Amino acid sequence: MTQIGLARLNKISPEMRYISKNEDVSLGLLISGISEGRITLIKNSRRKINPCAVGEGLRIKVNANIGTSRDSCNIDKELRKLDIAIKNGADAVMDLSTGGDIKKIRKAILKNSTVPLGTVPIYEAAITASLNNRAVSRIKARDILETLEAQAAQGVDFFTIHCGITQSVIERLKKQNRLISVVSRGGSFLAEWMIANKKENPFYEYFEDILKIAHRYDITLSLGDGLRPGSVVDATDRPQIQELIILGELAEKARKSNVQVIIEGPGHVPLDQIKANILLEKRLCGNAPFYVLGPLVTDIAPGYDHITGAIGGALAALYGADFLCYVTPSEHLRIPDEEDVKNGVIASRIAGHAADIARRLPGAIDWDRAMSELRVKRDWKGQIKKSIDPAKASEYRKSSISVDKDFCTMCSDYCSMKTMEKCFK
Repeated sequence: MTQIGLARLNKISPEMRYISKNEDVSLGLLISGISEGRITLIKNSRRKINPCAVGEGLRIKVNANIGTSRDSCNIDKELRKLDIAIKNGADAVMDLSTGGDIKKIRKAILKNSTVPLGTVPIYEAAITASLNNRAVSRIKARDILETLEAQAAQGVDFFTIHCGITQSVIERLKKQNRLISVVSRGGSFLAEWMIANKKENPFYEYFEDILKIAHRYDITLSLGDGLRPGSVVDATDRPQIQELIILGELAEKARKSNVQVIIEGPGHVPLDQIKANILLEKRLCGNAPFYVLGPLVTDIAPGYDHITGAIGGALAALYGADFLCYVTPSEHLRIPDEEDVKNGVIASRIAGHAADIARRLPGAIDWDRAMSELRVKRDWKGQIKKSIDPAKASEYRKSSISVDKDFCTMCSDYCSMKTMEKCFK
């Protein structure tokens, strides 16, 4: 039985108990949230890992994307990135591999991952077709369903499926005159297939079959935003919102089948539109957990998009987003390396934590209070240990004139805290 099915029977699973203890939330809150679809507990029923829960009343979670490409394919490198992501606090990881032996790569990542793993199954279906000298347009519905079944049996915990790109949405897109029509790779595969075959999106047409697979393995369906904006000038336009309406309808259908869902969101969004995007998703999708890529609040910062994404992520989480997909400094430029992965995870974790404080999440500010208490004492070792990235904090501290002094090189003996300490004595 799925987690949502158990919750609706008021039954408590070991996974629910784990989340309750780990996040210091009541089982009652979890059961009601899961049963109503406001909280999703991500874990394949056949996988032996601790679950991740996203949604209302819980800590903001962070996902890290890893995976190969045709031009960068090294399993050992991806496993190092996986290890770095988890060590730096990623709550989930997605394998977006499109190069090399995709099944072998996914098997290795699953074996080594201690957090839930997600995939985008259309990638494997499209790459398999290409390797067999077939165009993406020649993929059959059964190829997609077989891919989903195989990945589910292998242990994948959540799927991104772009089921909201329908023929009517494609027609809307053609009329929209977007600056950048489709930036979602999975979305572009499906748009190509639909236009070439003049048929409905197989993920939409065969959604009932997909629900059966998801139910069998208790896989969370992450309903993908194939029409997310790839530029701030395209944000919150008609194709994006039309797709979101359809995702809301499909989310309702999934919940009726006792299948858990999260909704994926934009993309590139100006600061002043983020709140509206969150409110729309919550309203149209029955308060389903919202999983956002960034969002990036400006398009001018290649090499610094972990910052543009963290700015958007903090604001999105404050207004109700639940799950932040990290953005790395290499976004738009290359496949991320190990250092990019670390920087992306840390930036998104900072964004999520900042939002948790602003949302008055119980206990969130305790970390900051503890750091401030150490800072006023000039307890450098304590500050480094308590920081989100102790290695980096230690590196900066060691570059000071003397690590034994109770001040830093910014103020030296004119430290404001030392001055006031003397005054009050």
